[in-house]
Amino acid sequence: MTLQTLAEYIAAIEAAGELARITHPVRARLEIAEIADRVMKQPGGGKALLFEHVLLDDGTRSQFPVAINLFGSMRRMALALGVDSLDEHGARITKLLDLKVPEGLMGKLSMLPRLMEVAKFPPRRASGTPACQDVVWRGDQVDLAKIPVITCWPKDGGPYVTLPMVISTDPKRGIRNVGMYRVQVLSRNTVAMHWQRHKVGAAHWREMAERGEKMPVVIVVGADPASIYSASAPLPPTVDEFIFSGFLRREPVKLAKAVTCDLDVPAEAEFVIEGYIDPAEALVTEGPFGDHTGFYSEADLYPQVHVTAVTMRKSPVYATTIVGRPPMEDFYLGHATERIFLPLLKLTNPEIVDYHMPAEGIFHNLVFVAIKKEFPGHAFKVMNALWGAGLMSLAKVLVIVDHWVNVRNPQEAWWVALNNIDPERDARFTMGPVDVLDHSSRAFSYGSKLGLDGTKKLPEEGFTRNWPDVIEMDAETRQRVDAMWASLGLGR
Repeated sequence: MTLQTLAEYIAAIEAAGELARITHPVRARLEIAEIADRVMKQPGGGKALLFEHVLLDDGTRSQFPVAINLFGSMRRMALALGVDSLDEHGARITKLLDLKVPEGLMGKLSMLPRLMEVAKFPPRRASGTPACQDVVWRGDQVDLAKIPVITCWPKDGGPYVTLPMVISTDPKRGIRNVGMYRVQVLSRNTVAMHWQRHKVGAAHWREMAERGEKMPVVIVVGADPASIYSASAPLPPTVDEFIFSGFLRREPVKLAKAVTCDLDVPAEAEFVIEGYIDPAEALVTEGPFGDHTGFYSEADLYPQVHVTAVTMRKSPVYATTIVGRPPMEDFYLGHATERIFLPLLKLTNPEIVDYHMPAEGIFHNLVFVAIKKEFPGHAFKVMNALWGAGLMSLAKVLVIVDHWVNVRNPQEAWWVALNNIDPERDARFTMGPVDVLDHSSRAFSYGSKLGLDGTKKLPEEGFTRNWPDVIEMDAETRQRVDAMWASLGLGR
């Protein structure tokens, strides 16, 4: 069954026994974040939380409940995307990429189911008044302080919308982008848009600013889980996130026209904040912000959005998250991306068997990559390829190991890599773009990267000694011990 709304997703989480309802009064400022942080660091990511009695900054009770940690476990992430295992979507992508036209009529007919599946993905227009516009605030009615936007950490510049779907359009090609960028509330009707320079939304803004045109922008909070995830996915600029969401859902997303601008929004969204950016205005100070690195990112200048309308469902739930010292909820969103996009990475780098971004590496700081090594220097070839591939270009440390290593187990990956490297011979440094949040880089968004070749070395690579075998018990002994294990009283 396709989850069409955030409420359906929350109900599914509760039915799975992974939701905790909090009826005790809790402040939107700092207290929700502190509770969520403790839960997120429980084994497996803890439960999703629904705060039913939220106190706003003025001390009054919010009319809207707050949901957090909705995606903070492997089980919930799979539930959000309608699969038992996240690798299932990767397998679907692999089939779609393998579109070689077979010989013969029957072979060609066998392709129709896959081609028909692709045809189902584009979003569709909702009929009538969409649920996301059951309630409409305009003009003086707009007051963002009435929405329980949380303040995450003590030194944050203010309350932040942290799980948004920010919608904009490429002014040249008309291609829509849906991104997940943090949004700081500045006043009752203005927000600051944190568009990092590498993001597609920032490119749209720069193009509009060069034209001197006001840029319409929409901030959606809460929708069907596949669409929320898709906003966080590193899709190419030419791929519409709602088409990708339709692929994940196996059903098109229904869209509706915003009430004050010419942008489409999810018809089943909880909240929609509509507005515009005026390029004639000076940038505004945004931040500081307690970021996913586990450190505060400094205040900087970003564009200001003037809110023209806020629309919502009749009884909406405000969805949010926090980032900070790992592990946090964003690790599970990132893990979904890792699993789903592996086939696309292998499309240009077929030697890649698997890869993993451990929580401690906060995505861009550490990536383990297992490859089928076939020639001297193969590990370095893969390093260079990955540093030239989209957002993987921001990876600070790449560790390349052989195909048999389980890179999803960081302990095993480090054990093998640290045994296999000669630090001087097997380390490679290069310069290039780095994540703008990397406070250690020598310049803003520019610095060095490290690649480690943890693969078995070949004679052509200058290794003339014997390479040792990995210690393993023989299969016959393992089978005998498996058979007697239950009677030994040693647990599972």
